[in-house]
Amino acid sequence: MKRLLLLFSTLCWAYALSAQVYPTLGKVVRLDPALETILPAHATIEVLASGFQWTEGPVWVRKGGYLLFSDTKQNTIFKWHPTEGLSTFLKPAGYTGTGSYGDEPGSNGLILNSKGELVACEHGDRRLSVMPLSGGGKRTLADQWQSKRLNSPNDVCQHSSGAYYFTDPPYGLPQKEKDKTREIEAFGVYRIDPTGTVTQVINDLKRPNGVALSPDEKTLYIGQSDDTQPYVMAYPVQPDGSLGKGRIFYDLTALNRQGLSRAPDGLCTDVHGNVYTTGGGGLLILSPQGKLLGRLELSTATSNCSFSPDGYLYITAENYLCRIKTLTKEQ
Repeated sequence: MKRLLLLFSTLCWAYALSAQVYPTLGKVVRLDPALETILPAHATIEVLASGFQWTEGPVWVRKGGYLLFSDTKQNTIFKWHPTEGLSTFLKPAGYTGTGSYGDEPGSNGLILNSKGELVACEHGDRRLSVMPLSGGGKRTLADQWQSKRLNSPNDVCQHSSGAYYFTDPPYGLPQKEKDKTREIEAFGVYRIDPTGTVTQVINDLKRPNGVALSPDEKTLYIGQSDDTQPYVMAYPVQPDGSLGKGRIFYDLTALNRQGLSRAPDGLCTDVHGNVYTTGGGGLLILSPQGKLLGRLELSTATSNCSFSPDGYLYITAENYLCRIKTLTKEQ
């Protein structure tokens, strides 16, 4: 009888967790019928956790079933588990020096590489690092280009060849673009090839930020977080890993004029090639052809997004961690 009661109690607890209701934030704005194949009719933006200072870089860890994300201002990587809730995963996460270092010293963009290791863009230590999720410390993937120190790596993605692409704006420097410790004039986009060689592949963007590859890896998308040129750019990826001439994939200027403020920040793609970019009053959902299908309108600034295998799109938005259920999945 005791075993039956224990089993019943366990099943009730599991059901309570699976049926947990989260508070919601903002709304879905549907602009094109094609959005019906991406978002369910009654999809809502759920708030999973709050009270942060500036959330960034969500990444789902398949082995373990949990999400990692940065708080750049708290120099912390947090962990969110569907049943265990919120905990601190790593601190310090982006600055390991003494004293203070600007207002965003922590890690920013995060990914898991092809080996299952955590790759982090570190503002304070001005580098791209890699570390196993357990049983080992960090190694530096890149902290300089042509013997000059990087500014503050912001976001990163990995090609199936093993190469990385990452952006390097000034946001993590204590004095931003006016910081006296800057050594590189351009706010560039870089490629780390499988041998570790760092190459500057873009040098003419004002504020390169989010970065993602299309599912076929033929296009690299860059979100430019510049209010005067709020573009999502698209660059053809050449066989040798270099990039061809870029084009404007989506221009947010008209949205900004409508009061839907903020230039693009982080972005991601799904298996069908749709592009999800923060900016324009929340998060925009774009077709592979660059057509705006719909918006997630949030009441706060959004920074980044990524998928989990079960189709949830996780969104970092200032002091919130959010998600929305979709009908698609990560690429």
